[in-house]
Amino acid sequence: MYKNLDAVFTPRSIAVIGASREPGRVGHDVFKNLIDGGFAGELYPINPKAEGDILGKKTYPTLTAVGAQIDLIIFAVPVPVVAGVLREAGTLGVRGAIVITAGFKEAGNIAGEENLKSIAAEYNIALVGPNCLGIISPISSMNASFAAFMPKLGTVGFLSQSGAICTAVLDRAHVLDIGFSHFVSIGNKASLSEGAFLDYLLRDDTTKVIGMYLEDIAHPQEFSIMLERARADGFNKPIVVLKAGRTEVGASASASHTGALAGKDEAYDAFFAQTGIIRAERMSDFFDIIRAFAHNPIPAGKNVAIVTNAGGPGVLATDAVVREGLHALTLSQATQDALKLVLPKAASTHNPVDLLGDANGERYEKALTIVGNDPDVHAILVLLTPQSSTEIMATAQAIVAARNATQKPIVAAFMGGGTVDPGAQLMAEHHVTVTAFPEEGAAILGTLARFGELLAQGETAPFVLTGVDTDKARTLLAKAIEGGRTGIPEAEAIGIFDAYGFPILKSVVVTTREQAEQEAQRIGTQLVMKIVSDDILHKSDAGGVRLNIAPTDAGNEYDTLMTTVRANRPEAKLDGVLMVEMAPKGGVEAILGVIRDPALGHLLMVGLGGIYVEVLKDVAFGLAPITPRDAHRMIDSLKTRKLFDGVRGGQPLDIDALVDALGRLSQFIIDHPEVSELDINPLLLLPKGQGARVLDARIIVGK
Repeated sequence: MYKNLDAVFTPRSIAVIGASREPGRVGHDVFKNLIDGGFAGELYPINPKAEGDILGKKTYPTLTAVGAQIDLIIFAVPVPVVAGVLREAGTLGVRGAIVITAGFKEAGNIAGEENLKSIAAEYNIALVGPNCLGIISPISSMNASFAAFMPKLGTVGFLSQSGAICTAVLDRAHVLDIGFSHFVSIGNKASLSEGAFLDYLLRDDTTKVIGMYLEDIAHPQEFSIMLERARADGFNKPIVVLKAGRTEVGASASASHTGALAGKDEAYDAFFAQTGIIRAERMSDFFDIIRAFAHNPIPAGKNVAIVTNAGGPGVLATDAVVREGLHALTLSQATQDALKLVLPKAASTHNPVDLLGDANGERYEKALTIVGNDPDVHAILVLLTPQSSTEIMATAQAIVAARNATQKPIVAAFMGGGTVDPGAQLMAEHHVTVTAFPEEGAAILGTLARFGELLAQGETAPFVLTGVDTDKARTLLAKAIEGGRTGIPEAEAIGIFDAYGFPILKSVVVTTREQAEQEAQRIGTQLVMKIVSDDILHKSDAGGVRLNIAPTDAGNEYDTLMTTVRANRPEAKLDGVLMVEMAPKGGVEAILGVIRDPALGHLLMVGLGGIYVEVLKDVAFGLAPITPRDAHRMIDSLKTRKLFDGVRGGQPLDIDALVDALGRLSQFIIDHPEVSELDINPLLLLPKGQGARVLDARIIVGK
């Protein structure tokens, strides 16, 4: 059905079902919008109760009565009428339909919506909605909606699940002078979801940047594949999403650390990060980012030069630039020498470039020209505070000239209020990105730079894993869950992880003192002894862990462990003791985990492990399957990331082993989707070159 989206966005003829002469009715407003918007194709009002004409266009009682080819139909009629007319349209070869009518799934009429979907599929109709505002395509002079006005033509493509958000965005965009290529209210997504429209906009020549308001993603796997294919074909446009719904779900019912730490929003954050989608935290950020991408080139790197007429704002800007992961580079000697020739002696030619409080428009213009010509400068942040000799309009004009003369992004922060507003307005009219404060400007440059990094990375290879025995793992997993068990304890999980090539320690489960003594001698090293019980989630809390056991003491320690746990947890069924060789010395405990998100799939987690995961909660998420690049991104986003590099004389840890473990976990969960939650906690990460070891693990299935 994607191939028929041209009938929706660039139709040659449109029929409005339910067109009306009565102002204020949706059928009237939609038809009037089409006429007032300047749609050049044929328009057919369909209304069996309105003979003659509507707004100068001859009316028809039915689609069939038109007797001409119709590309697109728009529904503004009651629910019971829609399905029959849609089927009639299908028999006439209509290729596109916009169902503005409400009263389907959102009102509990699921069967009615499924019927529309079935008819659209049968006749290969590109169906938008139902329950939507409509579609506006300024590029086609088509306002097929009941919005108040047609926005100006521009390069922004916009999608929204909310009609109310659409009207607010249209109104605000008018104030901000944002123009659109296409503007889409997708409604209930009965037939076409956001993925279909996104694919169209990515490949549309007029669209430069895409904005989306989403409440969910209908088919995330298809969405990801579509986006990957579009980018492989060279359509690498920035996509900015305002995602509603930051509610944590399921944490209270979770049986794993991962489940307790992961919510719905973490899954979407991971999804956006892996697909290269930019998430706006607030609606104001959304507009700022959209405008910045629409009117700025993508920077070639992270080096930012700051030009200011005041020292304090320059320091604030420098701090903000660094926080965004950008570089406030030291300008080259050649650039500094050139600046010294045109600036007063008291001016600073380093970075920030401080032009002093008496800087006029000419001084700004000269400085911006010199800084813009420095090949090591990738972006410029210009600051202005209104002082007695500040030339607001002349400076604004200088910034506009600099923006037109360079292929580097320039963001201007005009700090103040009414005094600087005329200059800010002038720059906005000439498509210069303007903010009120340096921090906002730095955030915009950071977003542009991160997207530039994404483009520079190109394709990434998948994990190549060795030592994986899928059949063995499947057999062990099936055996472990015999009898309807959902929780697979460490003793059995270890074998499953071993089948996937995870680095494990020698271990064995014993059920008597005598077995403990015999197996301890066979292992032949210091031991850890842990209680085995489906009823005990946290072994340490029940006194069910004993460390540093010599092989000769294994029998006594077995008895002590069983006695202690029986006293602390008399209701628990004890199935024996797991004996594990002591882990190597040194290293840092990490945690790996999995939880199944009902909407997006399996969510992987990595972070600092052991008891610290509950205290610090410093974890990062990714959606399976992940690539090595995704794994590195997850690890690098941790606040405690520097611990892995070695601190205070400590040795750097084996990050490669952690990345490999994440890759194996990703493959495991793809192969075994019945697993709903999983923890490897801790995974002992050893010094570089020494790998890692699984010290404890738990698998939960069937939830």
